[in-house]
Amino acid sequence: MPRLAISPEFTQELDALSRPVRRDAVVAVRRFLSNSPAAPHPERVRNSRDPRVATLRLADRHRGVTVRQGDVYWLLTVLPDAEAWSYAQRHRFGVNPAIGVIETWDAEALERIEPALSRAAESTDLRLFAHICDADLLGIGIDHRLLPLLRLMTSETHLTAVEPLLPESQFAPLWALARGGSLAAAWRELDHCRASAVDVVDPDDLAAALWRSPGQAAFAADRHELDRILTLPHWCTFLHPPQHTYSHWKRYDWPVLVTGGAGTGKTIIALHRAAYLARAGNGPVLLVTFSQGLATELSSRLDMLLDDEMVRKRVEVGNVDRLAHRIVSEAEGRSPALVGAGDLATLWQEAAGSRFGAAFLLREWEQVILAQNLRTLEEYQAAHRPGRSVELSAESRDGVWEAVQHVVGRLREGGRRTLLQLASDAAALLGQATGDLLGDEAPGREPYRHIVVDEGQDLHPAQWRLLRAAVPAAPNDLFVVGDPHQRMFDTRVALAALGIPARRFHLKISYRLPQEILSWGVRLRGGGPADGLVEGNAELYGYRAVRHGPRPIVLGYVSPEAEISGLVSHIAGWLKEGVPTREIAVAARTADLVKTARTALREAGITVKVTMLHGMKGLEFRRVAVIGVADGIVPAPDALTPAAEDPAARAHDLQRERGLLYVACTRAGELLYVSYSGRASPFLPA
Repeated sequence: MPRLAISPEFTQELDALSRPVRRDAVVAVRRFLSNSPAAPHPERVRNSRDPRVATLRLADRHRGVTVRQGDVYWLLTVLPDAEAWSYAQRHRFGVNPAIGVIETWDAEALERIEPALSRAAESTDLRLFAHICDADLLGIGIDHRLLPLLRLMTSETHLTAVEPLLPESQFAPLWALARGGSLAAAWRELDHCRASAVDVVDPDDLAAALWRSPGQAAFAADRHELDRILTLPHWCTFLHPPQHTYSHWKRYDWPVLVTGGAGTGKTIIALHRAAYLARAGNGPVLLVTFSQGLATELSSRLDMLLDDEMVRKRVEVGNVDRLAHRIVSEAEGRSPALVGAGDLATLWQEAAGSRFGAAFLLREWEQVILAQNLRTLEEYQAAHRPGRSVELSAESRDGVWEAVQHVVGRLREGGRRTLLQLASDAAALLGQATGDLLGDEAPGREPYRHIVVDEGQDLHPAQWRLLRAAVPAAPNDLFVVGDPHQRMFDTRVALAALGIPARRFHLKISYRLPQEILSWGVRLRGGGPADGLVEGNAELYGYRAVRHGPRPIVLGYVSPEAEISGLVSHIAGWLKEGVPTREIAVAARTADLVKTARTALREAGITVKVTMLHGMKGLEFRRVAVIGVADGIVPAPDALTPAAEDPAARAHDLQRERGLLYVACTRAGELLYVSYSGRASPFLPA
């Protein structure tokens, strides 16, 4: 029986085939796996650069390309006959001698580029890697056949030009060295290219290399596993090395925080971590995020990942508000009443005086008093007020406290609470010591053995206290993913300040975004630091993509009507190119713009997702159109605190508005279209 490994490229090419051809190809692969007499036979390829390469006739005029070693077959792609033979002749395959992962080389393209590099090298004595000897390059796993090419390179541009032709495990350490990094820095980059450590690497052991490369190969032991690999989305099966490492680590002795920019796979890591913990079966798992909409999406994705019903039942998926609601409901014997946004605003207007406005008081309550769980005036008088730029005297704090107590009292009189109050009350009910929660002596409480948090940057300190109280402090208790640069709410707290001393890991590679969208998005967001989740600030430095694509399209129109007409035209063009409607989204800052765009598209017979910027959170599409990015709309004037009232709050508001636009734009994995009428938003990169 053959041992069959499938590459992600094979499933992509398989999906692109016509239905009859795809059906025949799947049947052929099933027969090959079961060693059926009717299975296709490997055929050697003439003039191939790797003698282990063979082809399999999978359908009429279509062949699969495979690398064979003993009884191991790595199925790489499926293409029309001529293209399959060309692919087989063009590529060679190897094992990285330093970390033992599989490597795919476009050997023919590298051979073609050598003359151009030679000509460029004749005009200067400068060499990009002159400061690194061959032995050191070989020591970090650089292939010896690549050395002559490296010695011809004179600038970073040359290395960037060959990036698409190199395995990531070759390019990553070289990029670190090219930018002036040390050998230690190159090793750190190389570490991100492996999912597991290995003591001894056998460069001739293809099977071992494939097992160590979960992002490039998945073994199918039987037809059930094969069908799952061929039908499920890629993220279910193929994990890039950091994603696999962090999600499948056996034991974390401390809470874990994984940060990373858009497209680095944080949500995928959270899903796989929850699945891993569920399979381990050590206790109930809570997978939680900040909104119910995202929780519903996570639940449906987890259903795909866990096909064992008993294992799936070990994971509860929800948002923090529902968790708090259930805990309080069970403790009080009735469903808690929540105050509406309009009624709450009226109460703050009642409490506001000539010195402080309603918005200031609300921020002070949420960002200082509720955030630090202050229960008395004395505690408030002694409290630090991080992030609040308006200094308050003792007398002023007395006035603020009185106003806050007025609102809290009115809420209590009406038997109503805000969501943050609900979270705070739920945390108090669970208590700070949760070691007894796994026993039977705590009826009505909802204990968990593990909690996995997605989009952690948007949780309030009161919600963090609830999560900390809902799981015992033990190995593998809290696993958090998030990105301070994608914050949509004004919550800026380091986990350590809340008694959650998390060990941090940082993702630097965006696998979903092309470099063009990533670079544009970083300029839009501002490459500077962002606070929250971690002590100090989180940087975007070193954030990069592994592929290229078209640059974002930014168009200005003379009128809103012309802009909507342009949107309809572009979306219609995308549909003509064969992009499915489910892979297209339109986003805008205001509800009116969303309604206008949805109506215009519907009248044109086009049905795609149209939502506000907030609604793009956590979603992914091939193509995204963000409209109405004009001055006076983005940033939204009503969302900005007057500078005279609180300059720090206004600065935070501006960064939050930038974050909203950044999140929406970085949902596009293939093409981004941005439009405005009149004057462009000041956020748009020049």
